[in-house]
Amino acid sequence: MALSRLKAGLVVSLFCLLAMPVSSKAEEPQFRIGTAILGDLKYQPGFKHFDYVNPDAPKGGEVKLSSNGTFDTLNPVLYKGNQVAGISALGAGLVFDSLLKSADDEISSSYGLLAEGVSYPDDIASATFRLRPEAKWADGQPVTPEDVVFSFDKAKELNPLFTSYYSHVTRAEKTGDRDVTFYFDEKNNRELPSILGQFPIVPKHWWEGTGPDGKPRDISRTTLEPVMGSGPYKIASVSPGSTIRYELRDDYWGKDLPVNVGENNFKSISYTYFADNDVEFEAFRGGTIDYWQDNVASRWVTGYDFPAAKDGRIKREEVPNPLRATGVMQALVPNMRRDQFKDERVREALNYAFDFEELNRTIAFNQYSRINSFFFGTKLASSGLPQGDELNILNEIKDKVPAEVFTTPYSNPVGGDPQKSRDNLRKALDLFKQAGYVLKGNQMINAQTNKPLSIEILLGSPFVEKWVLPYTQNLKKIGINATVRTVDSSQYINRVQNFDYDMIWTVWAQTLNPGNEQIDFWGTASATRSGSRNFAGISDPGIDALIKKVIFAKDVAEKDATAKALDRVLLAHHYVVPLFYTTSFHIAYWDKFQHPAQLPEYSIGFPDVWWSKSAGK
Repeated sequence: MALSRLKAGLVVSLFCLLAMPVSSKAEEPQFRIGTAILGDLKYQPGFKHFDYVNPDAPKGGEVKLSSNGTFDTLNPVLYKGNQVAGISALGAGLVFDSLLKSADDEISSSYGLLAEGVSYPDDIASATFRLRPEAKWADGQPVTPEDVVFSFDKAKELNPLFTSYYSHVTRAEKTGDRDVTFYFDEKNNRELPSILGQFPIVPKHWWEGTGPDGKPRDISRTTLEPVMGSGPYKIASVSPGSTIRYELRDDYWGKDLPVNVGENNFKSISYTYFADNDVEFEAFRGGTIDYWQDNVASRWVTGYDFPAAKDGRIKREEVPNPLRATGVMQALVPNMRRDQFKDERVREALNYAFDFEELNRTIAFNQYSRINSFFFGTKLASSGLPQGDELNILNEIKDKVPAEVFTTPYSNPVGGDPQKSRDNLRKALDLFKQAGYVLKGNQMINAQTNKPLSIEILLGSPFVEKWVLPYTQNLKKIGINATVRTVDSSQYINRVQNFDYDMIWTVWAQTLNPGNEQIDFWGTASATRSGSRNFAGISDPGIDALIKKVIFAKDVAEKDATAKALDRVLLAHHYVVPLFYTTSFHIAYWDKFQHPAQLPEYSIGFPDVWWSKSAGK
């Protein structure tokens, strides 16, 4: 499963693969126009455009966006470095097309982009994609099977995310003039043909050529040379680490495809980078930036009392669309590769020191909800005690999961007043005592090693310090030397990729169809692999067994029940200190744009299906 372009990070997993054929020749494999999650695809062969677009949207105008931090590479394949905004590692992006493109009004459906169809045998031992004959790179050369094979091989070789995500894809090879076949080392993994439609296809001939400096290009290294793709935009200008500007290509080969009609409407899209979130917002207030997604609850309530917001030049909307099919776990994550976090009671105690209710009241105007599931806000969130199919699944691995999953529903500690806060800290002290710690003076000491317990919380931005600093003060009340270390984005990324931290603040996004990405999140295979998203260092046979059951679930009902069981076991191990989230996205934008009256069911659709009011004038 993966994240599609500009969907808040969100991750897309496709389960059932049912669609209509694009070829009726009996001697050929049955090629389908796309992949669908439940039943048939919504859009059938011959469809003109997605329902949520304005097919007559004018082309033109510009949109000025922002990003936080910096960037030092335009290479879409590599995991290392700070990748620039606008170039997607998964899904169709501005510069690079992928084999398939997702539809934002279906839970997890994709339709042919570079590929006109996909075929696979009944046992799903392989998948074949047939490229469109009209697909071309920006220099006019055709997109070939060799490009697809090159892109896949390099992505899997150079990017640990792809290494894990496509671990069951053994090889890719050209099997026809326009055909590429991917072979699998396991059968009946329904997700594999779909997720192979998501990685960016890059031009082999360009990367194997020479750059403007006369030196051979190297796809294994970061680069700031404007890269060439087959997508709707080209890179027009770059100021390293500061700004990037994309321009719409008049000669884009795919502009009239049904999946593209009504999309890619802006003549130019630019990003300016800011090191400070408050400065970034001031740039939006002043009109330097056109669009703002506000994730500061207090600012959303009190920070729009300036003239442009009062007189309507800035519009504000609350939209639930992107979260309708997205489960979010935002959490503080202790690194179990460090000895002090290996004991489950220590990790549970850390949660008792986090007073969400007090922070939500004093910082966020009670705008947030406490997260209590790794699939928070979706039908996959566990609750109560396990029943039915979920209970049966857990009973199959009863000896591998905590006993409390059968007896005690998960719940977070509740604070919000002095008495509750004191009670929670007393509970934390009791758990530390059970784990072998004692209070000596004002320090929490390991009774065996006589070593004080200390925790450094690593952050990549000062933006969340106001939430974390009060937490460290609570920890200090019970003798823990807790500190916050905020580093620049480059250092943060490097340290996280190498698991060089005690605790971090992070977010996992889940779809309603979890799949192969669960290995990367919590599987033993990813616990020691640099660059994985197993930030907690989870290595547990019960978790591994449930992940396998999720991936190979025979139908949606079994997948849902298994996901709930997985959620329940993850919570019971207290791998994280759950934080909070909202049920809607808060967006603000200067009154320069229009969007369809009905936004896509599962996306804001920005900037994909929006357009400029000045276009065509």
